[in-house]
Amino acid sequence: SYLKAFHEKHGQKHVRFYFPEGENIPSELTEYAKGDNFTIGFMELYAIQPSQFPEVKAQPDIDIQTVSDKTIDLFLQYKYQQDSEFGSNYAEQKQAQHLRNFKGEKIQQLIAFYQGKLAGSVDVIISEDIAEIDSLMVHENFQKLGIGSRLQKFVMDQFHDKTIILVADGEDTPKEMYRKQNYQYLGLQYEALKVYE
Repeated sequence: SYLKAFHEKHGQKHVRFYFPEGENIPSELTEYAKGDNFTIGFMELYAIQPSQFPEVKAQPDIDIQTVSDKTIDLFLQYKYQQDSEFGSNYAEQKQAQHLRNFKGEKIQQLIAFYQGKLAGSVDVIISEDIAEIDSLMVHENFQKLGIGSRLQKFVMDQFHDKTIILVADGEDTPKEMYRKQNYQYLGLQYEALKVYE
């Protein structure tokens, strides 16, 4: 109730609970959560050394760039469009976060163009020994063209001295792609999500 009230105060229509890493949810709790219209899912953690990432052919149609003062407005428009899938309030709140990330030193934002059109993006969260691939997105009109691989390869080349990690939805197909790209599975974490109308 506390979490729901907090989220409603900030225009969000959901609650999400994370469970201890590597532990299954007890069956009694799973039954209770599903009976209360929660969706149960899990996230998986993967890691790779950049030298282990497969070679990716250069493609002249794909251009990867770091978001700059010249491209920040275009990036924000793209993110708003993608974030709107979860509601306009959510998308508006995320705009401030994207702008903070742009101004911060610990996150690098990348965009991918396909034949001059903005087709994908990724945030890279940077720490001393690790670079985390976060929010890797390729617009549905540009999927299966190698854009996701080119974005990842850009990260591998730029942070060749760090371990690269990412978190994948355990029920989504991209995790199979990550395994084929030589990422190593490190563990999982269950979560419960309820969206209110």
